[in-house]
Amino acid sequence: MRVIAGRLGGRVFDSPHAEKTHPMSDKIRGALFNILGDIEALAVLDAFAGSGALSFEAISRGARQAVAIESDKSAQTTITRNIISLDIAAQVKLIRATANAWLQTSEQVFDIVLLDPPYNDRQETLVARLAQRVSTDGTVVISWPGDVEPLGIAGFDCIIKRSYGDAQLLFYKRS
Repeated sequence: MRVIAGRLGGRVFDSPHAEKTHPMSDKIRGALFNILGDIEALAVLDAFAGSGALSFEAISRGARQAVAIESDKSAQTTITRNIISLDIAAQVKLIRATANAWLQTSEQVFDIVLLDPPYNDRQETLVARLAQRVSTDGTVVISWPGDVEPLGIAGFDCIIKRSYGDAQLLFYKRS
């Protein structure tokens, strides 16, 4: 995999070889960040981090910090290795836990919340709870299976929906 744009653009990083992860394609990741636009100095939550690709792309494009939550041990090892090889340990914090466990121990709020749950276990209730961690004027982005109806989240409006074959990106703002 590679970082698409920004100061780390073109740098390569590893993807975990875990059955539970489905790395987001360069095309979809590029589209996500192009739609977000300027993210300079923003704080990003990357739940269900997998390889950490969304965190790395955010940092490359100017985000101040990224918190990557991942429960799979193989993926955690890969993310740690990638953080070191990309020299971004000061900006990316890996949380080695489930997103549910993290919610119980942290009150942190973010400018951007990126949610890419496993398509075979979408955990809709957890995704809706994680969306609550976005700031008042922040943005929630959910990667969702292309053939599944967009998730309705109480207190949020889906402002942008883009389809990419077997995946869709859903952008939410508070109502």
